[in-house]
Amino acid sequence: MKETPKLPTSDIPEAWDAKEAWRVFGIMSEFVSATDRLAHIHPAVSVFGSARMKPDHPYYKLCEEISRLLSDAGFSVISGGGPGIMEAANKGAFYGKSPSVGLNIQLPHEQSNNPYQNISQSFHHFFARKVMFVKFAHAYVVMPGGFGTLDELMEALTLVQTGKTRRMPIILVGSKFWGGMLDWFRTSLLEEKVISPGDIELIQLIDNPLEVVNAIFKHYESSGFEPTEAERERQLYL
Repeated sequence: MKETPKLPTSDIPEAWDAKEAWRVFGIMSEFVSATDRLAHIHPAVSVFGSARMKPDHPYYKLCEEISRLLSDAGFSVISGGGPGIMEAANKGAFYGKSPSVGLNIQLPHEQSNNPYQNISQSFHHFFARKVMFVKFAHAYVVMPGGFGTLDELMEALTLVQTGKTRRMPIILVGSKFWGGMLDWFRTSLLEEKVISPGDIELIQLIDNPLEVVNAIFKHYESSGFEPTEAERERQLYL
């Protein structure tokens, strides 16, 4: 009879165990600091997109225009604080009427803070940063991007789908870029019944900058931007 395999005994020194335990306080401090700094940002739109797009790229210019319109319409714009689409979002808002907010993440490569931030907050932990994107957003504008952008998009979709946060506009910009993914949602996810028909309706595909702004206002025409007490309570458990 074969012997049941066993996991190897941990050779991690006790000092590392203690360090892991103390790290919890660092995580707590990120949440406390970010919540304190962003509590007055209202209403706000979180904008996601690739860090790799240069200022001469059409998507960069499109994002800058959208963000400027959002800022002039009274929305603070929250982005990742780095280069590429994040810079375009911050830049558009920076030259508008409402605050440009950068949630910067410390990475070994790619991320360097852009200069177009009225409010800047740094994070060591991705998950703490993602909570802040969600906690203070009244809408999401998702530009073309890679794995990080997809991660943020799926996080937003999941939280709205499951009712962990209030329903809000989730707007994809770039029909050519996102069209294939949405087709796959319909032909694979929906046909296999791993999502519901109503889940597809959580997403809007809009290319025109002014229509992006109008879609957000239209969504809140009946409910208003202020969350209900029940919605506030739900967001405590993001």
